[in-house]
Amino acid sequence: MTISTIVISRFDVLGEGRGLLAPKRRVSNPPKDLSERNVLILASLAGGAKHGYALIQDVREFAGVTLGPGTLYGCLAKLEASGLIEALPAQDRRLPYRITVVGLELLQARLAASARVAEVGLARTREALV
Repeated sequence: MTISTIVISRFDVLGEGRGLLAPKRRVSNPPKDLSERNVLILASLAGGAKHGYALIQDVREFAGVTLGPGTLYGCLAKLEASGLIEALPAQDRRLPYRITVVGLELLQARLAASARVAEVGLARTREALV
């Protein structure tokens, strides 16, 4: 994204009762690119709100990557400050997070770009191995 400020003012529902409510607010300086760790966290949250330990488990399951607590919470703080995720009210002692509409849009763009690179790279490696 090349926009330095985005105004969020829409309600989006992601099926199965998982609602995304992005209150009207300004998101200053959304990141132009996402680190691999941030992509993994956003991809996990795209499946529904999760607390820290559930995020670590989910990322390990679908990506085979184990995020340490320090890495995870550092990324969560930056993603929240960027307006890509938001904290929900605590449940017991757990603090769940959910992805915002802006986070979904940025994740989708990053994954689409990665898919194009993977497609070209895989085709070229197949050709090289023949």
